[in-house]
Amino acid sequence: MAEENKDQKTEEATSKRVTDTEEKGNFAHSKEVSSSFVLLSALVALSMMGGQGTKNMMVAWHNIFAEAHTVTLDIDGVYRVFVSTTQSAFLILAPLLVIIMVGGVAANVVQTRGLKFSIHPLKPRFDKLDPLKGFGRIFSKNSMAELVKSLFKVFIVAFIAYQTIRGRWQEIPPLMDFGVGQILVFMGDVSLEIILKVLLVMIALSMLDYAFQRYTYLENIRMTKQEVRQERKETEGHPEIKQRIRTVQAEMARRRMMDAVPGADVVVTNPTEIAVAIRYDREKSQAPVVVAKGAGLIAEKIRDLARKSGVPVMENKPLARVLFKTVDIGQLIPESLYKAVAEILAYVYRLKGKSTV
Repeated sequence: MAEENKDQKTEEATSKRVTDTEEKGNFAHSKEVSSSFVLLSALVALSMMGGQGTKNMMVAWHNIFAEAHTVTLDIDGVYRVFVSTTQSAFLILAPLLVIIMVGGVAANVVQTRGLKFSIHPLKPRFDKLDPLKGFGRIFSKNSMAELVKSLFKVFIVAFIAYQTIRGRWQEIPPLMDFGVGQILVFMGDVSLEIILKVLLVMIALSMLDYAFQRYTYLENIRMTKQEVRQERKETEGHPEIKQRIRTVQAEMARRRMMDAVPGADVVVTNPTEIAVAIRYDREKSQAPVVVAKGAGLIAEKIRDLARKSGVPVMENKPLARVLFKTVDIGQLIPESLYKAVAEILAYVYRLKGKSTV
């Protein structure tokens, strides 16, 4: 059944599906990318602070051995030595660890395409307490693949370390005549060389692994055609609801239009098919405005409402057709129609005893 459902997921994940998945804390994540960033951070940290760290370590050791004869072997004396040693170790290691920590955070930011947080993975899931499912996860294909990758990385690191030390084997016997500081410098150089070589290999592996993880991630969140249709309905609304909303909006617009008819100066008709209501307010607009228009039944309602409200209804077929086709409700009439409309308004104003100026 699972295989059948997987075969039905033929559609790529939508942006909403990807966003919802990421909000649950699921990302395309590669451990190799994180390892590469950590190694790079360690290399930068050792390059910048390795020498100073070695000097600080030598000073700390010198102070410990120089004051060893003054230490009393009681609780207070041992405690003071412990505190002093811990502080020295912290001052030496803290800058290195901070840089490495920043590298680890940067690895996750790069892979998740930004700093994102999710509490979903922290929610308790009691199905994980099932021992059978636990064994299934331990011996799953993903776990086996991770085990193989881990063993491969251990082999790579061991092989590179062996080859590096082997190449500098002739430099090791003379170290017996060197001081502690020189030995530490040699160990630091060898460590940096090993880290650099391992880093180059890890970068190549991380690029391949992230591409694979991204591909697997997108494959796992693919959708069926039914899921795509359902998501579209949820996002855009069901067609029945959208149609109902459009109907209600149209009815509200029609009511507002009909409410404007009693305030019109004249209604121009076709005479039975079209009706256009015009209003001219010299103080508010520079030209007459179409406040309502309609055809058929709506035109009949406009005419009836105009007569009941005492608004003159005048027949002018050419003007009515042009106004109905070219001028929307709330728009000023075009200059090309000024003369025709002005003649009708002048006639209406004479009937009402109004001034046309």
